[in-house]
Parts: sequence; structure tokens; C-alpha cells
Amino acid sequence: MQWLYSYMSFNPVKTYNSLSMALDSKVPEGVLADKWTKHKGEIPLVSPANKRLLDIIVVGTGLAGSSAAASLAEMGYNVKAFCFQDSPRRAHSIAAQGGINAAKNYQNDGDSVHRLFYDTIKGGDYRSREGNVHRLAEVSRNIIDQCVAQGVPFARDYGGLLDNRSFGGVQVSRTFYAKGQTGQQLLLGAYSALNRQIAKGRVKMYARHEMQELVVVDGKARGIIAKNLVTGEFERHSAHAVLLCTGGYGNVFFLSTNAMGSNVTAAWKAHRQGAFMANPCFTQIHPTCIPVSGENQSKLTLMSESLRNDGRIWVPAKKEDAEAIRVGKLHPNDISEEHRDYYLERRYPAFGNLVPRDVASRAAKERCDAGYGINKTGEAVYLDFAAAIMRYGAEEAHVKGLKNPSDAEVKVLGEKVVEAKYGNLFQMYEKITASNPYKEPMMIYPAVHYTMGGLWVDYNLMTTVPGCFALGEANFSDHGANRLGASALMQGLADGYFVAPYTVGEFLSKDIRTGKISTDSPEFEAAEQAVRERTEKFINNNGTKSVDFFHKRLGKIMWNEVGMARSEKGLKQAITDIQALREEFYADVRVLGSANGMNPELDKAGRVADLIELGELMAKDALERNESCGGHFREEYQSPEGEALRDDENFAFVSAWEYTGVPAEANLHREELTFENVELKTRSYK
Repeated sequence: MQWLYSYMSFNPVKTYNSLSMALDSKVPEGVLADKWTKHKGEIPLVSPANKRLLDIIVVGTGLAGSSAAASLAEMGYNVKAFCFQDSPRRAHSIAAQGGINAAKNYQNDGDSVHRLFYDTIKGGDYRSREGNVHRLAEVSRNIIDQCVAQGVPFARDYGGLLDNRSFGGVQVSRTFYAKGQTGQQLLLGAYSALNRQIAKGRVKMYARHEMQELVVVDGKARGIIAKNLVTGEFERHSAHAVLLCTGGYGNVFFLSTNAMGSNVTAAWKAHRQGAFMANPCFTQIHPTCIPVSGENQSKLTLMSESLRNDGRIWVPAKKEDAEAIRVGKLHPNDISEEHRDYYLERRYPAFGNLVPRDVASRAAKERCDAGYGINKTGEAVYLDFAAAIMRYGAEEAHVKGLKNPSDAEVKVLGEKVVEAKYGNLFQMYEKITASNPYKEPMMIYPAVHYTMGGLWVDYNLMTTVPGCFALGEANFSDHGANRLGASALMQGLADGYFVAPYTVGEFLSKDIRTGKISTDSPEFEAAEQAVRERTEKFINNNGTKSVDFFHKRLGKIMWNEVGMARSEKGLKQAITDIQALREEFYADVRVLGSANGMNPELDKAGRVADLIELGELMAKDALERNESCGGHFREEYQSPEGEALRDDENFAFVSAWEYTGVPAEANLHREELTFENVELKTRSYK
């Protein structure tokens, strides 16, 4: 297809010799615990007077973007912030429920910076950088102090002290939370800091604007082409550095817990301009989501991992009971304890229901594949709070001095405690499913939730395009092959508040004499022209199928072949199918409306075009990684017990892919991972 190839060649892409391009992580030398402090002490600075001469673009205003924009503006830089929502408060960070990790050790249960570091490395199945992860654990403590000072209403115990709860993959309680709305409250804190700088004129906010291209001038990121989503106009914006804080790409699967607008476009445009994409196949399947209900569903709903603190996950021990439940002949409450299989507690007694997400998700899939699923499709397990309700109720009855209370009285007291801890989550579940989780178990099943892969960045969070930085979920750096629960919010705020304000300055210290970046250069002209041509081709394409038609088909290919279980045969088929889908997309997609003014269908077409290319690269990455680790599970590489089987000898590296025009032909660059402070060994949660 002529349009297909012209679309893919709109932007000239730097090409590197894959044999000579060395990836320098720039992790400082020395003792692990001293690296970040030493780096901060030696990093070049920009004086206050010179900061006023420098412009920074921040794309995305979730936790990473809002905190970075607010912090950099507070330091004196001129900041432009962009979001495609109508307000920064609409960023997908607001959907995070369960909490944020920090090594405060308020529960006196043995937590420490080193333990958080080790848990994160182990949880990521030893596929992340030691230096970056230890820095994350260090600054986690500062995040809580910052947010409390902003007024974030973290939960507190009876004495007024900050409360904690546990999340998967750890044996301490280090998660700070605000009921089931932690992301929302943290984002409101960052948003208030951002608004303060907007009011001062230090941040210029561009809501309802979406990045269309990264502009590279003389080898450095010097601006973006943005689209005003209300008027349809294209705008040139220049800066001395560009920060991409645009989240993950879970919507490549169509059905995910991500907001429907979440996309990969900004990161993918940077990738096409020379920024390497790292470990794109490392995607996280969250074990506690409301199951798919039908073919016309457009997104999935997360039920917080915090529910696994008190909820017990089970399926019927007898296959005939599961079959009876599926056809409506048996109610779960009628199944006795001895006929229930609490399979996580059975298989992983040391961690029980709080094993990491990848482990819990695969275990649920195994039970359902074996015929023990309990909804009509056979793809659901139970999350049951009956035992927790009675346990909490008995405690309350004891506190109140009630002697010999009835089970009904205990249950009422227990339900009130559970409501105080998880009330909004229970209410959300009941509104979606019309089932009362206080009276009967929740039904859950794994779903796409987060992406550990992303743009490759060095220790300073800079991509392989000088001046282009990636923060939060948009980069790959901290979580390896599996993210622990409550660590996404931690990384976003760590990058925005405490890392980028230092490391961006190192790059900008060389630009104090550069002066304003002109938007009249040939590079800006070429980038804008490319966007206009691409837009016109979508509008003028005489196809017959909607954008969603192709997005759903992409999602099915990805879920079936690049989802929870992957195989060589399936991945090769996925690449073939995605390439055919891409050709059909450009030949037969129909975008209604015009290029002038608001046109959400046109915006969606550009996003899906990028997701199709990304999907092909993800399959390529998964095919080349001949091992199982974390969220990447190759059926050919598993232990006799069905656990992930790593190959540390051959695959202890970061896969960094260079764009060449066709994703399946991308060049692979390796960043070898070295482990000097933890022992490489098989993860065990038993």
C-alpha cells in the first residue's frame, strides 16, 4: 500500500550501526547506597538567573508530569505543560486506587530502604537496574513527607499516625493509602502545586492539546508539534528540553484498565525519531479486575490489590461445583470450606494471597484453563471477604464488651470495619456487577493494567535522543519484568519531584548560551508538514471500517498471542497478523468529519496507527526473549510446577530496540544488567 509506506517514512529516522551503538546507563560508580547522593553532589548546576533563560516542555500531566512541571517551574525554568484532557486532573493517575509504597518503617516490622530495593528487584524478576531501583527506594521516603505537606489525606490510625497496609510480593506493611482513592488524592496534591505555578505565570498550560511529533534539531530534542484538539490547528512549540510523562501503552490490548484515551503516540513519535524502546513486551496483567462481560465492552475495571489484604481467592475444589455455578444451579455461599480451593494459599503458603501480580494472574489462568472458572465464560475466580468480616466483627465485639454476640451481630460489626477500609471499592463493584460483595464473593479475573516496558533512559532519565527525557510509566527503568503493587505512584512522583529536577539541569547546563529555540527552522517545518499530510490521508481515505473495528482486532491478536501466555508459534503468527492488519487499516479505515475543528475519531485513528506498530514490536521483543520472567511468560520456558523459568546466562539484559521503519525489523541493542548487591536466584514465594 502506497499510503502505508509513505506514512511509515514521513519522518527521517536516525539510523545507528547496531554493532557499534553502546548503551551507557550512566549509573555512578561506587557503593550502591551512596550513588544518588554522590551524583547529586557532582551534577552540573544552572544558576537561578540562567534558569529564566531556559524553556522546558512537559508532555502529560499525571503524577510524573504535574510534579515535574511544578518542580521545574518552582526552580525558575519556563515550563510549557501539555495534556489531551480538559484538565490535568483528568490524567489516568487519578484512577490508581490502592496506595503508594515508601520505606518509612512506621509499623516497626523490619522495613528499610534496602528491603524495598530488594523486594522491587526480586518482584521484577531480576530484570531491572540496581542503581535506579535503589534511588527509587531512597526517595520514596521524601515523597510521603512532600504529599503530607501538600495536605494529601492519607489514612491514619486511631492515634492519628499515618497508617499502612500490605501489597503483593512483600512481607511488610509499607503502603500509604487514601481509602481506595490514593491516585486521585496524590494527583490533586501535584495539581495544586502545578496550579500555583500556572498562577505565577511560570507554567503555561495547554489543555486539550496532543503531541503529534517530536522535533529534533542538530541531534537534540528541541520541541514538539502539538494539535489543538478543539480547533484542529497544529502548533509549533520549542524548548531546550522535552519531558515525556505520557504513561503506558496497555491499550494496545484494547481491553485494559487504562483510561480509553491512554495511548503510546508521544512515546512512539520519540521512538521514530531515534529514542530506543526498551523491553516493550514486559506488560503487567493485574489479577484482580472485574471480568469481561461481553463483546461490546470498551474497557475493564480494576479492583485494587489492597483487597487481597483481607480477601481470600478461591475456586471450587470440585469441577462439578464450578460447572453448577456457571449455569446458575449453585451459589458460592453454599459451598463448604472443605470443598473450596484457596489455591494461592495452597501453592504459596509464605505469601498466600499477597504473591506478586504476575504469579497471582498466572495461577488464576491455570485454574480457569483447568475448568474451575466460575462465571458464564469460565474466566473468573472468587475474591471472598466473609472470613475478614467475621474476624473484624469479633474484634469489634470484644472492644465493645459484647458477650456471646450472635453471628449476625458479629457480621454487622465486621461489615462496618470493611466498609471503612474498602467502602468505595465495594460500592463501585456493586454498581458495575449488581452483586453485593458484603453478601457474596466478588468475581475477578486478570486484565492488562500496566506496562513495565517503555522508552529506554539512562540514570538521568534521558532517552537516546539528547534532550528528550521520559518519566514515570513512559520509561522502562525501575520495575523490570513485573511491577510490585503500589510502586507506580511511587515512581511517578519520585521521577517528577526528586529526580528530574536534578538530572534535567545537567543537560541544560550546556544550553545557557543557546538562546531561544526558533520554530522557523526546516526541522519544525518538516515535522508540521508530516503531521498535516498524515491527517489529510486519514480524512481522505475512502474506507469502510471504523477505527474501533481495527483496534478491537489488534486487541484480540495481542491478548491471544502476546498476553498472559506466549509461545514461539503464537508470536510469529501475531507478527504476521499485525502486519496484515496494518495494511488493511490503511486501506480500509474510514474517519468521518473533517480535519478542521474537534474530531475525536481522527485523533483516535492516529493513536491506533501507533498502537498497531507498537504491537508488532512487542511481539518481536517477546519472540526474541527466549525465557520466562515476570510478566513475560513463554510456555516453552517453565518449571515442572508451571513457574517462570529465567535464563540469566543469556538474557540478563535490557532489550533496547531501534526503529528502522518496520517494527519487526528493528535493531536490538543490549544493556547488560549487573547485580553486585543482590544474588540472582529463582524467585520463590512459597
